[in-house]
Amino acid sequence: MKIKIYRLLVLLVLLPWLGACSMGQIVARTSVSIMDGNVEAMEQETDLVLAEAAIPANLKLIEGLIVEDPHNPDLLYLAAQGFYGYAFGFVELSDPQRAEKLYARGYVYGVRGLHALGLDKDFDLATASPDAIEKAVAKMGAVAVPALFWTASCWAKQIDLRRTDPARIAQLASTERLMARIREIQPDYYYGGVYLYYGVYYGSRAPMMGGDFARSEENFLAANAVSDNRLLIVDVLQAEYLERQRLDRDRFHRLLRRVVTDPVGSFPEMALVNQIARARAKYLLDKESEWF
Repeated sequence: MKIKIYRLLVLLVLLPWLGACSMGQIVARTSVSIMDGNVEAMEQETDLVLAEAAIPANLKLIEGLIVEDPHNPDLLYLAAQGFYGYAFGFVELSDPQRAEKLYARGYVYGVRGLHALGLDKDFDLATASPDAIEKAVAKMGAVAVPALFWTASCWAKQIDLRRTDPARIAQLASTERLMARIREIQPDYYYGGVYLYYGVYYGSRAPMMGGDFARSEENFLAANAVSDNRLLIVDVLQAEYLERQRLDRDRFHRLLRRVVTDPVGSFPEMALVNQIARARAKYLLDKESEWF
Protein backbone atom coordinates (compact mmCIF):
# COMPACT_ATOMS: atom_id res chain seq x y z
CA MET A 1 0.00 0.00 0.00
CA LYS A 2 2.83 2.40 0.92
CA ILE A 3 4.54 1.68 -2.41
CA LYS A 4 1.36 2.51 -4.34
CA ILE A 5 0.95 5.80 -2.44
CA TYR A 6 4.60 6.67 -3.13
CA ARG A 7 4.19 6.00 -6.85
CA LEU A 8 1.06 8.14 -6.92
CA LEU A 9 2.91 11.02 -5.25
CA VAL A 10 5.78 10.74 -7.75
CA LEU A 11 3.30 10.76 -10.62
CA LEU A 12 1.56 13.85 -9.24
CA VAL A 13 4.91 15.65 -8.96
CA LEU A 14 5.87 14.72 -12.52
CA LEU A 15 2.54 15.46 -14.19
CA PRO A 16 3.22 19.19 -14.75
CA TRP A 17 6.56 18.31 -16.33
CA LEU A 18 5.17 15.53 -18.45
CA GLY A 19 2.42 17.78 -19.72
CA ALA A 20 4.79 20.50 -20.87
CA CYS A 21 7.90 18.54 -21.81
CA SER A 22 8.78 15.43 -23.71
CA MET A 23 10.75 12.73 -21.95
CA GLY A 24 13.76 13.75 -24.05
CA GLN A 25 13.52 17.33 -22.79
CA ILE A 26 13.31 16.15 -19.20
CA VAL A 27 16.41 14.01 -19.65
CA ALA A 28 18.24 16.90 -21.36
CA ARG A 29 17.40 19.37 -18.61
CA THR A 30 18.36 17.02 -15.82
CA SER A 31 21.64 16.31 -17.63
CA VAL A 32 22.88 19.90 -17.43
CA SER A 33 24.40 19.46 -13.97
CA ILE A 34 26.12 16.27 -15.17
CA MET A 35 27.56 18.13 -18.16
CA ASP A 36 28.77 20.90 -15.84
CA GLY A 37 30.58 18.26 -13.81
CA ASN A 38 31.98 16.77 -17.00
CA VAL A 39 33.38 20.16 -18.04
CA GLU A 40 34.93 20.63 -14.60
CA ALA A 41 36.57 17.20 -14.78
CA MET A 42 37.88 17.91 -18.27
CA GLU A 43 39.36 21.23 -17.17
CA GLN A 44 41.38 19.34 -14.54
CA GLU A 45 42.82 16.88 -17.10
CA THR A 46 46.59 17.00 -17.61
CA ASP A 47 46.87 14.39 -20.39
CA LEU A 48 46.42 16.16 -23.72
CA VAL A 49 46.11 12.91 -25.69
CA LEU A 50 43.29 11.68 -23.47
CA ALA A 51 41.54 15.06 -23.59
CA GLU A 52 41.77 15.30 -27.37
CA ALA A 53 40.26 11.83 -27.73
CA ALA A 54 37.46 12.46 -25.22
CA ILE A 55 36.22 15.93 -26.17
CA PRO A 56 34.58 15.06 -29.56
CA ALA A 57 32.37 12.43 -27.93
CA ASN A 58 31.37 14.92 -25.25
CA LEU A 59 30.52 17.48 -27.92
CA LYS A 60 28.31 15.00 -29.75
CA LEU A 61 26.57 14.17 -26.47
CA ILE A 62 25.82 17.85 -25.89
CA GLU A 63 24.56 18.17 -29.45
CA GLY A 64 22.29 15.18 -28.92
CA LEU A 65 20.84 16.76 -25.78
CA ILE A 66 20.28 19.99 -27.72
CA VAL A 67 18.28 18.06 -30.31
CA GLU A 68 15.96 17.02 -27.48
CA ASP A 69 15.84 20.50 -25.89
CA PRO A 70 16.78 22.98 -28.64
CA HIS A 71 16.20 26.15 -26.64
CA ASN A 72 18.12 25.20 -23.51
CA PRO A 73 20.57 28.11 -22.94
CA ASP A 74 22.86 26.11 -20.68
CA LEU A 75 23.38 23.34 -23.21
CA LEU A 76 23.80 25.88 -26.01
CA TYR A 77 26.55 27.82 -24.28
CA LEU A 78 28.27 24.58 -23.26
CA ALA A 79 28.33 23.61 -26.93
CA ALA A 80 29.83 26.99 -27.88
CA GLN A 81 32.45 26.65 -25.13
CA GLY A 82 33.24 23.09 -26.14
CA PHE A 83 33.75 23.81 -29.83
CA TYR A 84 35.90 26.82 -28.98
CA GLY A 85 38.08 24.82 -26.59
CA TYR A 86 38.50 21.89 -28.96
CA ALA A 87 39.33 24.12 -31.95
CA PHE A 88 41.79 26.29 -30.03
CA GLY A 89 43.46 23.53 -28.09
CA PHE A 90 43.76 20.77 -30.65
CA VAL A 91 42.98 21.89 -34.20
CA GLU A 92 43.91 25.50 -34.96
CA LEU A 93 47.69 25.16 -35.24
CA SER A 94 47.59 22.08 -37.47
CA ASP A 95 44.43 22.71 -39.51
CA PRO A 96 43.22 26.33 -39.38
CA GLN A 97 40.54 25.77 -42.03
CA ARG A 98 38.92 23.03 -39.97
CA ALA A 99 39.32 25.14 -36.84
CA GLU A 100 37.45 27.99 -38.50
CA LYS A 101 34.53 25.65 -39.20
CA LEU A 102 34.52 24.47 -35.59
CA TYR A 103 34.55 28.05 -34.33
CA ALA A 104 31.66 28.80 -36.69
CA ARG A 105 29.75 25.86 -35.25
CA GLY A 106 30.34 27.12 -31.73
CA TYR A 107 29.25 30.61 -32.75
CA VAL A 108 25.92 29.30 -34.05
CA TYR A 109 25.23 27.56 -30.75
CA GLY A 110 26.21 30.68 -28.85
CA VAL A 111 23.84 32.84 -30.88
CA ARG A 112 21.06 30.34 -30.32
CA GLY A 113 21.79 30.58 -26.61
CA LEU A 114 21.48 34.37 -26.71
CA HIS A 115 18.14 34.09 -28.49
CA ALA A 116 16.98 31.58 -25.87
CA LEU A 117 17.91 34.14 -23.20
CA GLY A 118 15.84 36.93 -24.70
CA LEU A 119 17.72 38.39 -27.65
CA ASP A 120 15.10 39.12 -30.31
CA LYS A 121 14.81 36.06 -32.55
CA ASP A 122 14.87 38.28 -35.65
CA PHE A 123 18.04 40.10 -34.54
CA ASP A 124 20.98 38.99 -36.70
CA LEU A 125 24.32 39.59 -34.96
CA ALA A 126 26.28 38.99 -38.15
CA THR A 127 24.60 41.82 -40.07
CA ALA A 128 23.64 44.24 -37.29
CA SER A 129 25.72 47.35 -36.71
CA PRO A 130 27.96 47.49 -33.62
CA ASP A 131 25.73 50.22 -32.15
CA ALA A 132 22.63 48.08 -32.67
CA ILE A 133 24.37 45.14 -31.00
CA GLU A 134 25.38 47.32 -28.06
CA LYS A 135 21.78 48.42 -27.60
CA ALA A 136 20.43 44.87 -27.91
CA VAL A 137 22.78 43.26 -25.38
CA ALA A 138 22.42 46.12 -22.90
CA LYS A 139 19.16 44.45 -21.84
CA MET A 140 20.92 41.19 -20.98
CA GLY A 141 22.04 40.44 -17.44
CA ALA A 142 24.49 38.17 -15.64
CA VAL A 143 22.65 35.00 -16.69
CA ALA A 144 23.66 35.73 -20.29
CA VAL A 145 27.39 36.18 -19.58
CA PRO A 146 28.46 32.63 -20.61
CA ALA A 147 26.54 32.83 -23.89
CA LEU A 148 27.88 36.33 -24.60
CA PHE A 149 31.45 35.29 -23.83
CA TRP A 150 31.63 32.10 -25.87
CA THR A 151 29.70 33.59 -28.78
CA ALA A 152 32.10 36.52 -28.96
CA SER A 153 35.11 34.23 -28.52
CA CYS A 154 34.10 31.89 -31.35
CA TRP A 155 33.28 34.85 -33.57
CA ALA A 156 36.57 36.64 -32.85
CA LYS A 157 38.59 33.52 -33.63
CA GLN A 158 36.91 33.18 -37.02
CA ILE A 159 37.99 36.74 -37.72
CA ASP A 160 41.51 36.06 -36.43
CA LEU A 161 41.87 33.19 -38.91
CA ARG A 162 40.71 35.43 -41.79
CA ARG A 163 42.81 38.54 -41.18
CA THR A 164 43.09 39.27 -44.90
CA ASP A 165 39.30 39.31 -45.38
CA PRO A 166 37.99 42.91 -45.05
CA ALA A 167 34.42 41.69 -44.48
CA ARG A 168 35.59 39.62 -41.53
CA ILE A 169 37.76 42.38 -40.06
CA ALA A 170 34.77 44.73 -40.22
CA GLN A 171 32.96 42.45 -37.77
CA LEU A 172 35.61 42.80 -35.07
CA ALA A 173 33.88 45.82 -33.53
CA SER A 174 30.73 43.72 -33.21
CA THR A 175 32.50 41.09 -31.13
CA GLU A 176 33.81 43.88 -28.92
CA ARG A 177 30.28 45.05 -28.10
CA LEU A 178 29.47 41.61 -26.69
CA MET A 179 32.62 41.63 -24.57
CA ALA A 180 31.97 45.19 -23.42
CA ARG A 181 28.68 44.04 -21.90
CA ILE A 182 30.50 41.29 -19.98
CA ARG A 183 33.07 43.79 -18.74
CA GLU A 184 30.20 45.87 -17.34
CA ILE A 185 28.51 43.09 -15.39
CA GLN A 186 31.01 40.26 -14.71
CA PRO A 187 34.59 41.03 -15.79
CA ASP A 188 36.07 38.15 -13.79
CA TYR A 189 34.08 35.50 -15.71
CA TYR A 190 36.27 32.56 -16.73
CA TYR A 191 39.28 33.91 -14.84
CA GLY A 192 39.12 37.33 -16.48
CA GLY A 193 38.61 36.05 -20.00
CA VAL A 194 37.26 39.43 -21.06
CA TYR A 195 40.61 41.06 -20.19
CA LEU A 196 42.38 38.40 -22.21
CA TYR A 197 40.11 39.24 -25.15
CA TYR A 198 40.98 42.94 -24.90
CA GLY A 199 44.67 42.16 -24.60
CA VAL A 200 44.48 40.42 -27.97
CA TYR A 201 42.02 42.98 -29.38
CA TYR A 202 44.41 45.90 -28.82
CA GLY A 203 47.68 44.01 -29.19
CA SER A 204 47.15 42.13 -32.42
CA ARG A 205 46.92 45.24 -34.62
CA ALA A 206 49.33 48.05 -35.39
CA PRO A 207 48.32 51.44 -33.89
CA MET A 208 47.41 52.78 -37.34
CA MET A 209 44.89 49.91 -37.62
CA GLY A 210 43.25 50.54 -34.26
CA GLY A 211 45.74 48.76 -32.02
CA ASP A 212 46.92 50.19 -28.71
CA PHE A 213 49.90 48.44 -27.16
CA ALA A 214 49.60 50.19 -23.79
CA ARG A 215 45.94 49.20 -23.42
CA SER A 216 46.77 45.70 -24.52
CA GLU A 217 49.41 45.33 -21.82
CA GLU A 218 47.03 46.76 -19.20
CA ASN A 219 44.47 44.10 -20.06
CA PHE A 220 46.97 41.25 -19.99
CA LEU A 221 48.08 42.47 -16.55
CA ALA A 222 44.43 42.57 -15.43
CA ALA A 223 43.88 39.02 -16.70
CA ASN A 224 46.92 37.80 -14.80
CA ALA A 225 45.70 39.55 -11.65
CA VAL A 226 42.43 37.57 -11.70
CA SER A 227 44.28 34.22 -11.64
CA ASP A 228 47.29 35.36 -9.60
CA ASN A 229 49.50 34.68 -12.65
CA ARG A 230 48.51 30.99 -12.65
CA LEU A 231 46.65 30.92 -15.98
CA LEU A 232 49.49 30.37 -18.44
CA ILE A 233 47.49 31.08 -21.59
CA VAL A 234 47.62 34.77 -20.65
CA ASP A 235 51.39 34.90 -21.15
CA VAL A 236 51.14 32.78 -24.29
CA LEU A 237 48.66 35.12 -25.95
CA GLN A 238 50.57 38.19 -24.83
CA ALA A 239 53.66 36.79 -26.53
CA GLU A 240 51.79 35.63 -29.62
CA TYR A 241 49.81 38.80 -30.25
CA LEU A 242 51.30 41.79 -28.40
CA GLU A 243 55.03 41.07 -28.25
CA ARG A 244 55.12 39.70 -31.76
CA GLN A 245 53.27 42.78 -33.04
CA ARG A 246 55.60 45.24 -31.32
CA LEU A 247 58.66 43.14 -32.21
CA ASP A 248 59.86 42.62 -28.64
CA ARG A 249 61.74 39.35 -29.10
CA ASP A 250 63.25 39.32 -25.62
CA ARG A 251 59.89 39.59 -23.90
CA PHE A 252 58.32 37.14 -26.35
CA HIS A 253 60.98 34.59 -25.40
CA ARG A 254 60.84 35.21 -21.64
CA LEU A 255 57.06 34.89 -21.45
CA LEU A 256 57.02 31.62 -23.34
CA ARG A 257 59.96 30.15 -21.43
CA ARG A 258 58.12 30.85 -18.17
CA VAL A 259 55.15 28.91 -19.51
CA VAL A 260 57.06 25.82 -20.65
CA THR A 261 59.04 25.62 -17.39
CA ASP A 262 56.03 26.11 -15.11
CA PRO A 263 55.41 22.84 -13.22
CA VAL A 264 52.42 20.74 -14.25
CA GLY A 265 49.68 20.94 -11.63
CA SER A 266 50.41 24.50 -10.55
CA PHE A 267 46.78 25.46 -11.24
CA PRO A 268 44.73 22.24 -10.92
CA GLU A 269 41.37 23.90 -11.61
CA MET A 270 42.58 24.86 -15.09
CA ALA A 271 45.10 22.10 -15.71
CA LEU A 272 43.96 21.36 -19.26
CA VAL A 273 44.12 24.99 -20.38
CA ASN A 274 47.60 25.24 -18.89
CA GLN A 275 48.70 22.08 -20.70
CA ILE A 276 47.35 23.55 -23.95
CA ALA A 277 49.25 26.74 -23.13
CA ARG A 278 52.51 24.80 -22.68
CA ALA A 279 52.04 23.03 -26.01
CA ARG A 280 51.25 26.31 -27.79
CA ALA A 281 54.24 28.02 -26.16
CA LYS A 282 56.56 25.31 -27.52
CA TYR A 283 55.07 25.77 -30.98
CA LEU A 284 55.57 29.54 -30.81
CA LEU A 285 59.15 29.21 -29.58
CA ASP A 286 59.90 27.08 -32.63
CA LYS A 287 58.68 30.02 -34.76
CA GLU A 288 60.79 32.63 -32.95
CA SER A 289 63.71 32.82 -35.37
CA GLU A 290 61.26 32.95 -38.30
CA TRP A 291 59.29 35.88 -36.87
CA PHE A 292 62.06 38.04 -35.44
